[in-house]
Amino acid sequence: MRISSLVVSIVSALGTIGSSAQAQTLTDAALVERGHAVATAADCMACHTVPRTGKPFAGGYAIVSPLGTIYSTNITPSKTSGIGGYSEAEFSRAVRQGIRKDGAHLYPAMPYDSYAGITDEDMHALYAYFMHGVEPVDEVSKEQTALPFPFNLRFSMAFWNVLYAGTTPFTPVAGVSAEINRGAYLVNVLGHCTSCHTPRNALMGAIQSEALAGGFVGPWYAPNITSDPVSGIGGWTPDELVAYLRTGHAKGKNQAAGGMAEAVQNSLQYLPESDLAAIAAYLKSTDPIRDKTEERAAYEFGSPHSDEDSIRGTYPPTAHDSLASGKELYSGYCASCHQPNGAGSDDQAYPSLFHNTATGSIRPANLVAVILYGIDREVDGKEVLMPGFGKQSYVTPLTDRQIADLSNYVLQNFGNSQANVTPDDVAMARTGGPKPILATVQPFILPTLVGIAIVIILIAAGWFIGKRRRRLAPVAAR
Repeated sequence: MRISSLVVSIVSALGTIGSSAQAQTLTDAALVERGHAVATAADCMACHTVPRTGKPFAGGYAIVSPLGTIYSTNITPSKTSGIGGYSEAEFSRAVRQGIRKDGAHLYPAMPYDSYAGITDEDMHALYAYFMHGVEPVDEVSKEQTALPFPFNLRFSMAFWNVLYAGTTPFTPVAGVSAEINRGAYLVNVLGHCTSCHTPRNALMGAIQSEALAGGFVGPWYAPNITSDPVSGIGGWTPDELVAYLRTGHAKGKNQAAGGMAEAVQNSLQYLPESDLAAIAAYLKSTDPIRDKTEERAAYEFGSPHSDEDSIRGTYPPTAHDSLASGKELYSGYCASCHQPNGAGSDDQAYPSLFHNTATGSIRPANLVAVILYGIDREVDGKEVLMPGFGKQSYVTPLTDRQIADLSNYVLQNFGNSQANVTPDDVAMARTGGPKPILATVQPFILPTLVGIAIVIILIAAGWFIGKRRRRLAPVAAR
């Protein structure tokens, strides 16, 4: 009886241990899956993976900033090349404060100023995902960040962080619905929308009083997404916002390109419908910010128009260089997809050029950028592609003058006729967009510092020589 009882007890204990182990495994799997959802909402894939050719999270993606190109790092759990040696505290410090394991500062191209708001629970899950849900890649990117002086002094970011970086996890606002609080967390923390959609000051810090009011991101302009009905998304319905976030397209409103196309492709299309609805609800609840230069919503501009009848037969079929004017360039390069009258394709995969924020905005930067760089996004396994006509074009590279003429034809006939594009505007877009003050003065910083140092040395030398002469003067007199 005693032996039998002992066997039963052992079997029972083993069963209990097995059940506990299984429960722990399920718990760990759920934690990793939650971390995967957090990483998706935070859009980690877009910046830490080279499109098409790169391994997930292996780094090497070029982030072109006004201060120089920053290359993302390997954040797989590789012990030799990634973050496999990071403790959870070190991981949290890097994500929330922008400080690596070795103590060096990250640049805010990694949006730690927004990620500072990640909750402790989500940070724990995120760490579990990157340590146990990501395949390690034991490769270091061939491309390494090398910004010019003085931006290469990473320790200077400590001062920038004091001024502009967040410090505390997100706290829900009392008296606001759970949906809007969730939207605020997704927009301002995980989605780091302010990184692109908020204008920046002379030190490249986000101007919080104009949060989400729009700003340049290289050659692209991230538009105003406050609730203002003219300058922002106040005239969009919640369903239109959700459709845009999920697919990158909202009929009669806008289509995603540039960095927004990457956000849709790598992040937003995978969020649950409830999260997309929460983002829409939050954006609709924000304080409206009006751009005084705008009197009508950008998507209200334009109507169908065609100049095909006036073009046909102008040149013989064998003529060269026959695409000289804006309307001829449009006919030759745009009309086959966007239709001669600008209405786009029936399914709007090639969108209408009227009732389109890219052509109706008083700032035609996105129209120029999309002609230069094209559109390439994949949603639900379907690719939306428009070739670019910049120097890298596999169709036909266009000159600055041609792109300006083409843009102005589109603006005059399908969009905001008050907007205008010059060849200089196109040249600026080719070189990365408007330069902030820091980038403008950068070439003069080192010579200025050297000049100041030389002046200080000369003053010190003069003082020392003068003092020595005064000390020796009585001796010489004797």
